[in-house]
Amino acid sequence: MREHTLSLQADGGDAIAGEALARTLWLRAKALQDDPGTTLFFGRVDGKEALYIGRRHVSDAEGDPVVLDWRAGVSRPFYRASVTDPMGLVRRRRFGVEGGELTAYEDEWLAGEGSTDERGAPRTSALLAREIERPRIGPMRDIVATIQPEQDEIVRADVATTLCVQGAPGTGKTAVGLHRAAWLLYAYRDRLSRSGVLVVGPNRAFLEHVGAVLPSLGEVTVRHTTVEELVAHGQLRAVDTPHVAGLKGEARMADVLREALWAHVRPATEALVVPRGSRKWRVPAYEVQDMLDELRTRGVRYAAARAMLPQRLAHAVLVAMERSGDSPDDRVQDAVARSAAVKAYVKQIWPEATPTTVLARVLSTGEGLAEDQQAIVWHTAPRFPGSARWSAADLVLLDELSDLIERTPSLGHVILDEAQDLSPMQLRAVGRRASTGSLTVLGDLAQGTTPWATGSWAESLHHLGKDLAAPGTHLEELIRGFRVPGAVIDFAARLLPSIAPGLTPPESVRSNPGRLDVLAVPDAVSGAARATHESWTAHPGTVGVIVPDGWTAEVSGALQSVGLEHEVLDGGHVQEHLHRVLLVPATVAKGLEFDQVVVVEPAAIAAVEPDQRTGLRRLYVVLTRAVSGLTVVHADPLPDALTVDG
Repeated sequence: MREHTLSLQADGGDAIAGEALARTLWLRAKALQDDPGTTLFFGRVDGKEALYIGRRHVSDAEGDPVVLDWRAGVSRPFYRASVTDPMGLVRRRRFGVEGGELTAYEDEWLAGEGSTDERGAPRTSALLAREIERPRIGPMRDIVATIQPEQDEIVRADVATTLCVQGAPGTGKTAVGLHRAAWLLYAYRDRLSRSGVLVVGPNRAFLEHVGAVLPSLGEVTVRHTTVEELVAHGQLRAVDTPHVAGLKGEARMADVLREALWAHVRPATEALVVPRGSRKWRVPAYEVQDMLDELRTRGVRYAAARAMLPQRLAHAVLVAMERSGDSPDDRVQDAVARSAAVKAYVKQIWPEATPTTVLARVLSTGEGLAEDQQAIVWHTAPRFPGSARWSAADLVLLDELSDLIERTPSLGHVILDEAQDLSPMQLRAVGRRASTGSLTVLGDLAQGTTPWATGSWAESLHHLGKDLAAPGTHLEELIRGFRVPGAVIDFAARLLPSIAPGLTPPESVRSNPGRLDVLAVPDAVSGAARATHESWTAHPGTVGVIVPDGWTAEVSGALQSVGLEHEVLDGGHVQEHLHRVLLVPATVAKGLEFDQVVVVEPAAIAAVEPDQRTGLRRLYVVLTRAVSGLTVVHADPLPDALTVDG
């Protein structure tokens, strides 16, 4: 199929069409690249006929299907059929794959003899369990062979549906969101190829970790970005205190900015006078003011309303001409709208505005800010548009103003991960990228680690421009954990009563409970190096060493002293993982996963945060990064919440 695609000539009839066709063929060939680590199919369903299921559609030389795309409607029974509802199947076959080679197969009978065990219960799949529990080496991989029924419901939801997925650690919410993007691009290719799909993650390290999933499924056009990159309207040169950043992130800032922008429009105190030929035409000030009031209440953007004003004024002049007996046409109206008199008048009462000038004035003067928000001004250096030092929160405000001036184009679908950590203003920035599209919102309220972390999904969806109570918006909860073993998730769940008492505790469905070691040591740094060396020696896969922010250099030195080559993840761009050991500051760990995890000094990780609840939430995040085993190394006493069960 790839060779056939590459053999086609990109003849589009002209240079532009030919270039577009050549790019289409190149993307098609890129999507058909072989993956040496896997096979073209991973399952088979036997009903009226045997159908092979794979990561993409594969046809033979005559065009007949050999493997069906996992996203096709006929593939759905592979994921949802059960003994109680076989969906027309008699048997489901799963294939074991190691290093691109088929190593095993397993049949699951859905009807007749063999469909239940000796107790009458449905038989469990050993291959499925082995695939779920396989060590994690390298970036996140796709889960097409192991998608569970409740996950498949989310993946295949209609494109017009906005889904919010509350998912405990290890429930696969990130993978589900990425596979939903792949399914939407398959099911609604024509629509979404024009409007686009975007994945928004918490940091660049996270995006590097998940970036291979969609290409492995044949989708190579989806853009991945962070919120900071999404609103990059200027160079990041300042850092706000958490208190000031929280104030700038509040939803009420949207009203402050809107009022500050529209305050540029001045009252009409003088009439418009337009010379034309030997006569002068006059539009009274009260009539102009009516136009201004009407344009302000239309709900259009500032620049669009400003662009309408010259035509409104010109139309009023034409009405005056007609009353005097003239018969002007549309060309006269256009000429009046472009005249120097009208341009000068519009410039005087409705000046142009830029996001930087408006925000600089607000931050320098406190215009429109409530009394408790004045800390924004007190802790901010004077801002001048040409030389302003913008912070991350400022860039979000600039994005808000940019949208108030000119509408932000909407995408067809946006996947937003770790949404619980975004401020209301950040959520608004993401939401306007899907103002005419839909969203898949992924997160966990228990993992909210910013001072402005959301208190409810209804609130977050409101800031995203969606209403949880409205048709087409749904909240789904995933509690079955496939990634984190039982011993680890049970240990971390001791924190839930303190950090998110309303959430259902997650439950691990893995047969292997995993390994949990809690080591009290005299020195946490040297103890961490020894524990890491032991994990690296005794267990396969990656070893993530998660440390309090600020401990990276010291722990790195200790790892080198015991002969462990390692890579440091700092939240920015990362290389291909050349080493099995990765050193991770606690604030970067969210969304990542490692086969073995060594958590260093839990009390210090929690103490870095501004309050106890946020600190314990940060700790909950780092404790749940392990796929197979967790070692907790501490010299200081553990937080009380972790010792509740002894």
